[in-house]
Amino acid sequence: MFENLSEKLQRAFKNLRGQGVISEENMQEALREIRVALLEADVNLNVVKDLIEHIRAKALGHEVMTALSPTEQVIKIIRDELIAILGKDTARFNFASRPPTVILMAGLQGSGKTTTSGKLAAWLQKGGHRPMLVSVDVYRPAAREQLNVVANSIKAKIYEGDTKGEPAVTPLVERLAKEARREAIISGCDTLIVDTAGRLHIDSGLMDEMAKLKSLLSPQEILFVADAMTGQDAVRSAEEFHKRLALTGVVLTKMDGDARGGAALSIRHVTGQPIKFIGTGEKPDAFEPFHPDRIVSRILGMGDIMTLIEKAEENLDRKKSEEFAKKALSGDGFSLEDFRDQLRQIRKLGSLQSIMKMLPSVGPFGGMQQMADQVDEKQFVRIEAIINSMTPKERNHHEIISGSRRKRIAGGSGTTVQEVNQLLRQYAQMRKMFKGVGKGGLLQRRAMGMLSGMKGMR
Repeated sequence: MFENLSEKLQRAFKNLRGQGVISEENMQEALREIRVALLEADVNLNVVKDLIEHIRAKALGHEVMTALSPTEQVIKIIRDELIAILGKDTARFNFASRPPTVILMAGLQGSGKTTTSGKLAAWLQKGGHRPMLVSVDVYRPAAREQLNVVANSIKAKIYEGDTKGEPAVTPLVERLAKEARREAIISGCDTLIVDTAGRLHIDSGLMDEMAKLKSLLSPQEILFVADAMTGQDAVRSAEEFHKRLALTGVVLTKMDGDARGGAALSIRHVTGQPIKFIGTGEKPDAFEPFHPDRIVSRILGMGDIMTLIEKAEENLDRKKSEEFAKKALSGDGFSLEDFRDQLRQIRKLGSLQSIMKMLPSVGPFGGMQQMADQVDEKQFVRIEAIINSMTPKERNHHEIISGSRRKRIAGGSGTTVQEVNQLLRQYAQMRKMFKGVGKGGLLQRRAMGMLSGMKGMR
């Protein structure tokens, strides 16, 4: 997400480089490019106008600060303004003083409400909560069964209820909602997530039913689930839902796709309600709280190191990582078995592209990001297959792997001898790289060389 917007903003910043003072002329040209970049990213026109005027007012007439160049000063101003649009702080999640906390999921059909309900339940479970799910979508075929599958995949409680052959109308929806809340209390669940029905477009029937559910359940959170790829359509839908329901927050889904980012930059400004979560993939854990400052850092090409650190702390085995680091930096280095174990750990963080996109896209890391986009993710499976086809002795003593052994390993892993040779060469280079990590810049240059070499494995 935001790649196109980030690239266009970087081009706008280039025009200011080398200038001693921010002048009317050079600032006007930069603002024109920034305006085009935002509009092409599908940002709401009123948001763009406000943002550009605020940047202009703060930037023009200022002499360059001692520690900042004109480019850096403008980037800082843009960063502050974008954070102001998205919300200065990470939005808090509202919990009831007396359980269960009721969360009403709203949105149009196809926005991802059911999947998001499951992801939210999984996120709550990680925080020590006991959520229960219920679907009150009695209109769409298999909607309730879909939530059942989602709940089972994350081992969350679900209230299925019995429609008893009743007609699919609002009274049935209200009965299921009341029964689910009662069941949550009896079962000791502290949160009830209500997956509601959606429509292909906003209509009075949908809004009336949502209003009745709100009156019946008195929810602590009414979250509007919006597909980020629909751009301004998502913003307009959110605005209509907010007028009728008084939303407490927004969840943007499909942020891992080719969403241009306009919805994220517009929806809070238009509704006045914060974005609380974003969906970044299909898996239950591809769901994270929305941190405005981190998102803005990604947009401006500064990366998101904090989220990467949090992912590492959550998914990696710290003891194994420390043991690997000691071995890697020692004179003897690490074995192929250690290398395989670390590959498994890294894959827990997600795809290589998703990891690299959390690093700054400008400066020394820019080249690494471009190379990561060209790496075939399937090669990691092949690498593990090659190492698994070795004997324990071969994994721990790579120097004994002769020509005949390489042929056997290739046959056992379904690869070629050339691929086995390439892996062993890369492994030898990595051992040298870690031994020389103390030399300035060496780690990055050799890591980039490794990525370039990995592109050839198919």
